[in-house]
Amino acid sequence: MNSITVTGNLGKDAEMRALPDGTNILNFSVADSQGKDKPAIWWNCALFGKRADSLRKYLIKGQQVTVIGTVSEREYTDKDGNNRKSMDVRVNDVALQGGRKEPQQEARPPAKKPAKPDTGSGFEDMDDDIPFN
Repeated sequence: MNSITVTGNLGKDAEMRALPDGTNILNFSVADSQGKDKPAIWWNCALFGKRADSLRKYLIKGQQVTVIGTVSEREYTDKDGNNRKSMDVRVNDVALQGGRKEPQQEARPPAKKPAKPDTGSGFEDMDDDIPFN
């Protein structure tokens, strides 16, 4: 049976596209680190259907995932005319590792704390946030 499990980090945000029949495909790449002195192996992954719709917003650059699927090798010619090979995974299952990263949102400035009344004690400018219990 042709089956593979890959754990790694996404190299960029997942991209959604649709087939002519309306089926959604979520494409993303996973870097499988082979160790300190070896280059990462990049896996091109494709997830189909409703699961693609629901995971799209969480498959963002840097997210660690484990994918299970079937692997195929694809040959192609790059823009410089060189023959290349690509390892592609048709994803059957994907799990978010290390917690789910929330989708990127616009940065907002921190809310200002209201000014503290002057009590004459000299401690008015101290922050109430205590870094320990």
